[in-house]
Amino acid sequence: MKKVLFVCLLLIVGSLSANAQSYIGHSIDNYSGVHGIILNPSSVVDSRMRTDININSISVFGGSDYFAIDFSSISDFDDGFNFDEYLQKYPEQDNNFFLNVDILGPSFMFNLSPKHSLGITTRVRTFLNLNSINGTLYESLSDDFDDSEDFDFEMRDFTGTVHAWGEFGLTYGRILLDKETHFLKGGITLKYLLGAGTVFADTPQLSGNYDAANHLLSTTGTLNYGMSTGFDTNEIDFENTTSGFGGDIGFTYEYRNDSGLDSLSKKDNKYKFKLGLSITDLGKISYDETTLTTYDMNNSVDTDNFNNNSIENDLEENYEGTEQVITSKINLPTAIHFVADYNFTRRVYLSLNGSFSMIASDKEASNRLINTITLTPRFETRIFSFYLPVGIRQHNGLSAGAGFRIGPLTVGSASLITNLLSDSSKTTDLYFGLKVPIYQ
Repeated sequence: MKKVLFVCLLLIVGSLSANAQSYIGHSIDNYSGVHGIILNPSSVVDSRMRTDININSISVFGGSDYFAIDFSSISDFDDGFNFDEYLQKYPEQDNNFFLNVDILGPSFMFNLSPKHSLGITTRVRTFLNLNSINGTLYESLSDDFDDSEDFDFEMRDFTGTVHAWGEFGLTYGRILLDKETHFLKGGITLKYLLGAGTVFADTPQLSGNYDAANHLLSTTGTLNYGMSTGFDTNEIDFENTTSGFGGDIGFTYEYRNDSGLDSLSKKDNKYKFKLGLSITDLGKISYDETTLTTYDMNNSVDTDNFNNNSIENDLEENYEGTEQVITSKINLPTAIHFVADYNFTRRVYLSLNGSFSMIASDKEASNRLINTITLTPRFETRIFSFYLPVGIRQHNGLSAGAGFRIGPLTVGSASLITNLLSDSSKTTDLYFGLKVPIYQ
């Protein structure tokens, strides 16, 4: 509830770039290796890779429908970035914020036999979701009510969750059908989860008004606020973790043109088109001894009391709360994904893929992906690939970007082009990867 929180959020979202889907563009590459497992575990088998060893990768995706940044004037940033000059705000009754950081650590995949493959992955992930927050109230809280005028507000079904966790994944894939023109493979990933901690809040309804002349904020309703033991959003660590289990499952069908199949080797893509379907992030993590406080928000508060305080202090000092210790269960951002990929020539492809959250935005103590549909033409060879993803994103609309893979290096952003051309970018993403690829 202080200005620094808002600035930090902008710095994280704006300068890093995080994910509806991680590694957009690259994950559908037939040479994506371990990164393809994240989207669909069936990609581990019948891969164009003999072995793929990831050293380190990071994907960041984030944004909001509350604010937009003018990246098109990036050439004017020489003297520093001025938020007031390049930031536009769009306060609504139900604004949304989202951030997804996905770090893929040391990981590898390999073939057990022509029909069976294994993969091992390590990941560290952080999600932030604020759903249906009143933009005018948020703006006033962020600015410590310095420039606020009189306003009324109402929030319904507000939820907010910050969650950080690690994953150790074991992926198994096998060929299920291989009948000349028809090919089907499946895969499953079992995950051992290490929860670093969570903080969450929700309210079924919170309404009120602000009297600027008297610096008085009057509210009615209730607010639930919970935090796992020892969790600090400013310094996330994995010293005191809790465990859980999760998983992914996926299938890929390929239609293969029977002409010339006999002349193709394992290093060649044999399909004319393929369809993939997967469900990722099934599961949840439980946190014992989570402190949950239900605040009675029926009060009128002098907003001068909010200056330079933390959220916890603001609530504790100004509202009556009932505290209880519970076991909180935080849902993973379960999502369903589809991919349709068409092979025009040996090196030119066009894919259509979508990622859709299976978690409702009003579900408490959970994270969710931002729904996206992306059309990606790409040029693909063993050593080099180039992608041009064009997509539609929830809360933002059209986005376009570019990415490439050259040997062990992968760099891309599915919003690079629109961010450079637009004067009101509401989402942005960036990914980078370094690996040791061993091709068929």
